[in-house]
Amino acid sequence: MLDIAYIRNNPQEVAEKLARRGFEIDFAEFLEADARRRALMHENEESKAERNRQSAQIPVIKKEGGDVSAWTARLRELSDRIKENDILINTMAEEQLEFLRAIPNIPSDDIPAGGKENNEVVSVWGEPIPVDASMKNHVELVESTGMIDYERGAKLSGSGFWIYRGAGAVLEWALLNYFINDHLNDGYEMLLTPHILNYSCGYVGGQFPKFEEDVFQIRGGGDEFQFILPTAETALTNIHADEILAEEELPKKYFAYTPCYRREAGSYRANERGMIRGHQFNKVEMFQYTRPEDSEEAFAELVRKAGRLVEGLGLAHRISMLAAGDCSAGMRKTFDIEIWIPSMQIYKEVSSVSTAGDYQARRGSIRFRRAETGKVEFCHTLNGSGLATSRVIPAIVEQCQQPDGSIIVPEVLKPWMHGIDVIRPIGEGHA
Repeated sequence: MLDIAYIRNNPQEVAEKLARRGFEIDFAEFLEADARRRALMHENEESKAERNRQSAQIPVIKKEGGDVSAWTARLRELSDRIKENDILINTMAEEQLEFLRAIPNIPSDDIPAGGKENNEVVSVWGEPIPVDASMKNHVELVESTGMIDYERGAKLSGSGFWIYRGAGAVLEWALLNYFINDHLNDGYEMLLTPHILNYSCGYVGGQFPKFEEDVFQIRGGGDEFQFILPTAETALTNIHADEILAEEELPKKYFAYTPCYRREAGSYRANERGMIRGHQFNKVEMFQYTRPEDSEEAFAELVRKAGRLVEGLGLAHRISMLAAGDCSAGMRKTFDIEIWIPSMQIYKEVSSVSTAGDYQARRGSIRFRRAETGKVEFCHTLNGSGLATSRVIPAIVEQCQQPDGSIIVPEVLKPWMHGIDVIRPIGEGHA
C-alpha cells in the first residue's frame, strides 16, 4: 500500500509514476474526501475537548446550587454529534482504505516504462542451443526415460499435474538439495512454513483482493477464506506482520521450500505442455527484510544468487529487467532469470527477483526501530525464486540430452543422485 502522506503532497507525481506501468488514476475525488475526513476528525476532537471542559463544570455548578439542566442537555448534544461523526469518520476511513488497496506499487525510476514489449535483457550466459531435427523435446525425454508420469498424474488429479518417478524423482530432490545447500552456505535461515494460509497473508503479499480467484480456496463460511499457498513468498512476507524489529536484527534473510499450488486460470498455450506450466510445482524461495537504505544491495544479492544457481547447472540463460507494466502489482522492480528451452527456442522464467520497497510492509505493519533515534520505520521486503524446478528440469533434459536419448546429469547435482550420472531411456539402465 502506498504512503497516503506521499499521495497528499505529490498527487500528480504519483499519478505520473503509476502511468509508467499503464495504471491511470485521478486523485482529485480521493483527496477531497480525505480533506473532509480530516476536517471532521478535527471537529470531533474540538467537540470532545469542549465536552470534557463542560463535564468538569457540572460538579462545580452543583456544589454552588446552580441548575445544570442546560449543561447536561449540551453534553448530550455533544455526545450524540461525536458518536455520529465517529461512525461517519470510520466509514470514510474504510472507503479510503479500499481505494488505497486497489492502487499498485509505484515502479522504480530505473526500469523501463510500458509493458512486456519494453523488457530489457541485462545479461546472457551460455550459448542458446539451436533446434535440431534429431533432438527431442522435454516431454518426449522425460517419458522415454520414465522420469515423469503425466498420464497417471492426470488420473489422480486432472490436467496440469504429474508424478515424478525413479530417476526423475531423484533429480527433482537433488535440485532442491542443491538450492538449499547454496542458501545455507550463504547464511540464510531455512523455514518450513504452513501450506494453508489465512486471507490476511494474501492481502499483505499484495495478491488479494485482485487475484483471489488464482488460488485454491478453502472455505468454511464467511466472506474470508483460507487458501493453499501459490508461493512460499506469501508465507514469508507475513512472518513479521504486526511486529517492530530491532534495527540490529536486519537484514533478515530467509528461504523456504514448498510445493506451490496455482489454479492458472485460462487455457494453456500449445507450447506450454508438460512441466512448463502446471497446478503444482516445487520451489525454493528466498526472502529478505531490510532497512530502506539496504534494499538495493539486497536486490542485487538475490539476483546474483538466482543467476549463480542456473550457471552452476551449466544451463544457458539470461537475466531480464521487466518494464513497469510487466511487474506484479506489489513490486517496484523485478528481474527475471530466464532459462533456454531448445525445443521452444525461447527463454522461460525460472526465477523472479523483486523488491516491494515498503509496499508490503505498510499492508502488514512490518516495522523496525532505529537504534540511534528510536524512530519506528517500515521495513523493505524483497523476494526471489531460488529456484522453481518445473522449468529447470525441462531445460536440463533438453540442454543435456545425448544423441541416444540419454541425459547427462549436471556435475553439481551428482552428490545427491545416488550414483546416477546418466539417465537413460527405459530398459537401458543407468551409468
